[in-house]
Amino acid sequence: MRRGVTKFFFLKVIAAASNIPTRAELGAANGTDLSPFVSDVEGWALENTPIETPDMATSFASSIPGEDKAGNSSFTFYEDQAGDAVEQLLSKGTTGFVVILRKGDVPASRSMDVFPVRIGSRAATYSTGAEPAKFKVGFSITAPPALDAAVPAMTTT
Repeated sequence: MRRGVTKFFFLKVIAAASNIPTRAELGAANGTDLSPFVSDVEGWALENTPIETPDMATSFASSIPGEDKAGNSSFTFYEDQAGDAVEQLLSKGTTGFVVILRKGDVPASRSMDVFPVRIGSRAATYSTGAEPAKFKVGFSITAPPALDAAVPAMTTT
């Protein structure tokens, strides 16, 4: 990830069956920019489980691509002492979409990944060290993500 460049959004809905949001859907009425609150990122990648295909013609055990799976994915957020907007938005059981703009908000850049999600957990993280208060949100990826999609064009007014 590129600190200060990569953007992370949570969207309540995306109208298109392709799960690719419009510029309006990334906006404040539907989308929330989580970037200022993110302390740590884990997961958000597809993994493939290969299927072994050995045969009697060779001692080499070949394989073919098997099923795709998204590993455990989570965000750790800084806790806001004055408010709880992020905690309320990302409560356990909530469904929506995590949108990652890997190269930032660069229209037409094919660097947008969209993950359909359901929140499985949200818990405070505790530490005795001198560090800010944080909480971690665990996500289940519920359907195949849209990877390498084009960032939507800016709207003109």
